Amino acid sequence: MEAAVPLMASATDYEVAASQQQSDIFLILSLITVVSSAAVFLLRWTRRQGRPLLPPGPVGLPLLGSLLSLEPDLHRYFARLARAYGPDFSLRLGTRLYVVLSSPAAVREVLKDHDVIFANHDPPAATTDVPEAQHGLLWSPRGTLWSTLRKVTVREFIGGGGRNEAVRSLLRREVRRAIARLRAREGEPVEVWELVFSTALNVLTSILWGGLSEDVDVSMKFRAVVEGVFELLAAPNVSDFFPALAALDLQGMGRRMKRLWDRYDVLWKKFVEESGRRGEEDEGKGGKAFLQVMVEVLERRDQKDPLTMDHVKALFLELILGGTDTTSTTIEWAMAELMRNPDIMRKIQDELDAVVGKERAVEESDVPKLEYLRAVTKETLRLHPVVPLLVPRSPSSPCTVGGYTIPKGSKVFVNVWMIQRDAAIWGEDAVEFRPERFLTAADDKYEFRGTNFAYLPFGSGRRMCVGISLAEKTVTHMLASFLHSFRWQLPEGEKLELGERFGLVMRKAEPLVLVPTARFDDPDLYS
Repeated sequence: MEAAVPLMASATDYEVAASQQQSDIFLILSLITVVSSAAVFLLRWTRRQGRPLLPPGPVGLPLLGSLLSLEPDLHRYFARLARAYGPDFSLRLGTRLYVVLSSPAAVREVLKDHDVIFANHDPPAATTDVPEAQHGLLWSPRGTLWSTLRKVTVREFIGGGGRNEAVRSLLRREVRRAIARLRAREGEPVEVWELVFSTALNVLTSILWGGLSEDVDVSMKFRAVVEGVFELLAAPNVSDFFPALAALDLQGMGRRMKRLWDRYDVLWKKFVEESGRRGEEDEGKGGKAFLQVMVEVLERRDQKDPLTMDHVKALFLELILGGTDTTSTTIEWAMAELMRNPDIMRKIQDELDAVVGKERAVEESDVPKLEYLRAVTKETLRLHPVVPLLVPRSPSSPCTVGGYTIPKGSKVFVNVWMIQRDAAIWGEDAVEFRPERFLTAADDKYEFRGTNFAYLPFGSGRRMCVGISLAEKTVTHMLASFLHSFRWQLPEGEKLELGERFGLVMRKAEPLVLVPTARFDDPDLYS
């Protein structure tokens, strides 16, 4: 019995020792876990201190980011995110960082204070397989080429070389032809967008190279190219969200763009040839097509000048794209709002009768006197900005905006659609169509120069639209002429629809179809 006592004591001691060891091990493991966690947290915190502080926004999924929650109406989707995360936020779509600005203060920093850094547009992946498509004014990076293109365009296309009178004459001619076509279809349904697009296309091609080819087949092919390119630029492309996959062209959009560009190249050669034949005749009339002017510029350019005919070709297509769809969409939205607000329509037509009268046609010289009509145009562009997110920018270096860092290479949108409907800026009636707000404002408060960052229908800074004066002239002249000549109404039994279809240009979801009735008996008024 005595011998057993030490044995029992030894076993107990063993169990106590084992238990103590387990406790020690658990304590050590716990200590290691705590220390490791603290070290990892400290390491992450340290690394985070070296990282740029991005604007707030949704976290998103690995690799996909917020792609699965993306909605077709991007301007409205971004507006909802702005209300959740603040007016200036960021999100990842695929592997790319997007920054969306919805406050005038941040937009001012980007488009004015740091305009040099944000002076590059972000070209869509669909153009990467067609280098020539990026040779124009829209996608060329800031530099000598871009500067040369812009100067030549502003000097020679917009208002140089005595071209104002030639542009005025061409605009007058095409508007009157459009009205003659409408009189022939009086009482029949007319698609407004189509009417304006055809008229604007005729105006621009006449200015650029002397008009569309007399060959109907060539004209139709060119229009198909214009509409095809615009469709590709507006369509979502997986290559834009995952640049590493762009070379695969998974949706075939790059290949489609290449085919369209090849067709354009064939047509371009025809236009150059026809423009050359018209040259002497046009010069005798006191005006040259812009193409003839550009050929002369190329002939006398310095050898160090990077400008070539390929750049001119890309520029011309951009001018057509920028001057047709935007004009058509603006006038369609204006007419839709006037149909919804017959009192405003009546005020415009009363003003037209007072300024123009009933015995002559609208002239460009009448437009400055049509204050209410101009207010209607401004209000249309406020509620329905043609490019609701502007053309996206891409900073050339990291930049701090509003206390947050916008990394180099990110894609930056300006949500002018949201800014121009902000009740804090425009009042409780911000979403109502009220042209009077532009009559009571100071004369220069809401101009199109891009200096008021609460009203930017044409953008601001170095990359703002170069054709503002021509666009304003075209829209107001056409709208005034159509409203002066005709009464407009919806087809019997039809209801007005104001839904939007988001894209590079924000069109109506459904085309506006109206029936024109002549206001005056004289059929030669606009002949």
